[in-house]
Amino acid sequence: MEKHTYNVNINWTQDRKGMMCSPELKNNETNETNCLEVATPPEFPGGMPNIWSPEHLFTAAVSSCLMTTFLAIAGFSKLDYVSFKCASKGIVEKVEGKFIVSEVLLFPEVVISDASKSDRMERVVEKAKKACLISNSITSKITMETKITVQN
Repeated sequence: MEKHTYNVNINWTQDRKGMMCSPELKNNETNETNCLEVATPPEFPGGMPNIWSPEHLFTAAVSSCLMTTFLAIAGFSKLDYVSFKCASKGIVEKVEGKFIVSEVLLFPEVVISDASKSDRMERVVEKAKKACLISNSITSKITMETKITVQN
C-alpha cells in the first residue's frame, strides 16, 4: 500500500481556541470546508468548556479507529452485527514532569442476532484493537472491555 497524507490546518481565533479544518473534507454540494472548533480543555489554565480539545480528539481517534477497523474486519469476515458503539475515556496525567495521555479505555458494545457467533465476534473486536493503526502509532496503554449482546 502506498503512503497516505492527511492535511489539517489550524487557525487561532481568540483566547485559547481556534478552528481546525481539512482541505480534503469539503462538502461537494456547497464546497464549504468541514471545520471543527478546538480549544484548551477547562482543566488547564485558560481552558474553555464545551469545545473539542486535543485530548478529546486523541481519545476519539483511538475509538473511531477501533470502530472503522472493526467494520472492515467484520466485513471481510462476513460476520453480521446489528449495531456497534464504543464509549471511551482518555486518561491524562503527569509522568516524569510531562502531561501525557497515559491510557485510553475503550468500551465497545456489539449487538448481534445469532448467539452462536458471540465468541467469534469477541475475537473480531480483539483483532480490530490489535490492527488499529492509531493505537499502533501511540505509546498510550490501550485497555478494552468488550460487551457482546444478542438481540431478542
